[in-house]
Amino acid sequence: MSPGQPPGADAPEPGARASGPLHLDDAPFHAGERDLQARLGLAQRLDAVGRTVIRDYMPDPHRELFEQLPTLLVAAQDDQGQPWATMLAGAPGFVRSPDERTLRVGTRPMAPDPVTPLLRVGSPLGLLGLQPHTRRRNRMNGWVTALDRGSFTVQVAQSFGNCPQYIQARTPTWQPTRRRSAPQAMGTRLDHAARALIARSDTLFIASASGPRVGPGRAEGVDVSHRGGLPGFVRLVDDATGTRLVMPDQAGNAMFNTLGNLQLWPHAGLLFIDPSNGDMLHLAVHTHLQFEGPALAAWPGAQRLLHGRVVGGWWRPGASPLSWSAPEFAAQFAAARQKPERD
Repeated sequence: MSPGQPPGADAPEPGARASGPLHLDDAPFHAGERDLQARLGLAQRLDAVGRTVIRDYMPDPHRELFEQLPTLLVAAQDDQGQPWATMLAGAPGFVRSPDERTLRVGTRPMAPDPVTPLLRVGSPLGLLGLQPHTRRRNRMNGWVTALDRGSFTVQVAQSFGNCPQYIQARTPTWQPTRRRSAPQAMGTRLDHAARALIARSDTLFIASASGPRVGPGRAEGVDVSHRGGLPGFVRLVDDATGTRLVMPDQAGNAMFNTLGNLQLWPHAGLLFIDPSNGDMLHLAVHTHLQFEGPALAAWPGAQRLLHGRVVGGWWRPGASPLSWSAPEFAAQFAAARQKPERD
């Protein structure tokens, strides 16, 4: 393996194994993240924070959380650089951490999940462990180091926690007899079923990457993160070219991991999941950020708007074996729920 290559980059066959330390530089953030931090005058402070909280290993509480979860959010990139997001499910313990630098996931996405063909030794992945009923979440970005018939292993490149803001509390229930229907390809204009799911969604997941090909530096990677709001917080706009989604970006940890990626590589993968029947909607979108203008007023508290023009996707009925209880909305939305909806 040549210097600077990710682990396994020279051994892409399933079942192969790769080893060796990751190459880490000193900077915890790349240029896209630093640009957005600088807009708020926070770049210097966050550089110091990032060097402390973004680790190349998982603290024990993070490892323990992953091992307690019945789900795992996964992001990967295809050969054109398009990120995709999916959710894996299994009995708690299907994710194991044999050591502080390793996660072993005891299942793999099955076709026609768009992430299925993207799991290769040496591929960068973004992982999110989210426990909705406690609102705990931890992120881990790394590299696939081993593939087996029913599992895969990821070596840590970045590990860090996120605050509980904007997470709706829910409890999962297994639906072992749920039947999956044939998937449907999505074009640039969304159909009624996809539009209806987005309109009633209070949660989505977004996959992003720091470039069309992710390198080995500490600040680079593929990422998957959570977005939450009241139903209708993602709005749809149609024009002659297809459908565009618009969503608010609200105050958070100001590290701008997702939006910083999109500054450098404006392609994202969105995942919507119907909590009642397990339907999954995977969308590929081309994004741009809006920092000002009267449109922001339609989302109280929004600091920016994220626009995503649909370029394709998949509708997968019944893809998840889980159903979820009705949401206990995050405290950040309590006041807004008491007010009449804006036009």
